[in-house]
Amino acid sequence: MMQYPLSSHLPEDVIAHRPGELITASQFYQQAVALARELPETSYIINTCQDRYLFMLGFAAAALSGKITLMPSSFAPNTISQLQSRYPGLLCVHDGRDQAQGLPDFLITGRALANIADLGVAEVPQIDAEQVVSIVFTSGSTGEPTAHSKRWGLLCRNGASESERLQAKGTTIVATVPPQHMYGFESSVLLALHGGSSIWNGKPFYPADIIDALHAAPSPRMLVTTPFHLSTLMAANLPLPSCDMVLSATAPLPLPLAERAEQEFKAPLLEIYGCTESGQVASRRPSHNPAWELLPGVKMDARQDGAWVFDGHVEGRVQLSDHIEDQGDGHFILLGRHEDMVNVVGKRTSIPYLNSQLQAIPGVVDGCFLQPDPSTEDAKDLETVQRLVALVVAPTLETREILAQLRSRIDAVFLPRPVLRVDALPRNATGKLVRSELLALYDKHRS
Repeated sequence: MMQYPLSSHLPEDVIAHRPGELITASQFYQQAVALARELPETSYIINTCQDRYLFMLGFAAAALSGKITLMPSSFAPNTISQLQSRYPGLLCVHDGRDQAQGLPDFLITGRALANIADLGVAEVPQIDAEQVVSIVFTSGSTGEPTAHSKRWGLLCRNGASESERLQAKGTTIVATVPPQHMYGFESSVLLALHGGSSIWNGKPFYPADIIDALHAAPSPRMLVTTPFHLSTLMAANLPLPSCDMVLSATAPLPLPLAERAEQEFKAPLLEIYGCTESGQVASRRPSHNPAWELLPGVKMDARQDGAWVFDGHVEGRVQLSDHIEDQGDGHFILLGRHEDMVNVVGKRTSIPYLNSQLQAIPGVVDGCFLQPDPSTEDAKDLETVQRLVALVVAPTLETREILAQLRSRIDAVFLPRPVLRVDALPRNATGKLVRSELLALYDKHRS
């Protein structure tokens, strides 16, 4: 039976930072073992800790006690109810700031921060490489969460692979993304556990909070964020602290934003590509090369009918939902998701491209294109042209001004009808937009 350590850190290494406090790997090991003994008898937990260190601690304790951490795409009551029916005895581990409603709960804050100064140096706990330690979920085509199991050994290789590509060993990670989502989990928790990095315990959201966290985190430091958070940070026009690396994912990053971020931070900006099913599989530096490079050990099989990734830290063989142009030698061009491609009177483009053109208009704070579902009557008429609409946050612009700018940027057949000005888009914690929520917003404003 092959085993992997809980972390690749030496006991004396710093693994986490809290305001005024350094947490060594030895302290982390002791707390994780102690917490594992206290967790109630159950097979599954949901970890809603907002403190990133406490999330990592709860995850580690669950794994050490043989429990599986479920990581759903949201903590909405309907999602929790579905999971509760599928996973009896489901327990919510939390730090007092957020909690999955309707579940028995376990508060870890007081236990985790107990004084352990006299407990000495702890040995590194070991976990079976084949043990399933987490199950992550996609929403599924029917809305029912679709489960994807993750084994400990491959998760360890995941963190090590990303660290090797980013040269992240020794960096302090400040992340704006929650650890409960796959990108935030991989690029903060796994990078800390098996990439030689350490984490800042917070989850800053507003520009001033991000800047404060970067100032507080020791160098060298890396900002793990999203295009939405990065765009908001750049728009604030606040003095930025030095940063050694910026990492972005969850959506395509417009090249002008990437270049500006590199200039403002005086640091390289890299992007990570992947999906919930496969985890992260490739990276690129968009200011230098539009092509993606597969992470160490990962392989790709790209054909006309689709692209699959496998080997390395990928569980099995996973089909990607994007159009891929294989360039050989582990490099590829991303052409967009299948469902994001738009065909209007024989002309093709992608929703991400249209969004980038809309968001580049001066005065547009946020915005997106949407292709509504056809009405019952439209669905019967094969001649009906499905028009695009746009939802735009632009307090200082009139609709005619937005359309005038778009006419100079995109083909006329893709001009949105109508353009609806809204107060805000319903972005989730990672800055993503969910189609069902966009449709609900569109229906509200159209009526």
